[in-house]
Amino acid sequence: MNPWLLLALAIVAEVVGTTALKASDGFTRPLPSLVVVAGYGLSFYCLSLVLRHIPVGVTYAVWSGLGIVLITLAAWWLYGQRIDAVGLFGMALIIAGVLVLNLWSRAGGGH
Repeated sequence: MNPWLLLALAIVAEVVGTTALKASDGFTRPLPSLVVVAGYGLSFYCLSLVLRHIPVGVTYAVWSGLGIVLITLAAWWLYGQRIDAVGLFGMALIIAGVLVLNLWSRAGGGH
C-alpha cells in the first residue's frame, strides 16, 4: 500500500482514538474505551509500516501536525470546544511548517 495513504489512515485512526478518549470518561465507558485502544493500535501499526518508506522526522511531523489540526476541529464540532483567532493562526503555522518540511527541506524530500 502507498505509504502516504497509510499515513493518512494512521492520522484518521489517531484522531478517532483521541476523540473517543474524551468520551471514554477516564476509561469508565466501555465502548469509547474500546475505540480509543483500537484507534491508537491501528494508528501505531500503520505508522510502523510507513516508517519503512518515509523518514521518521517527516512521518511524525505530518502525523502530529495534521493530527493536531484535525483533533481540534473534531473537538470543536463534537464537543463545542472554542477555537479563537490565535488558535486558528497557530494551526495555520503548524500546517505551514509541515508543508515547508515536505516541499522544500531535504529532510522531507524537497529541493
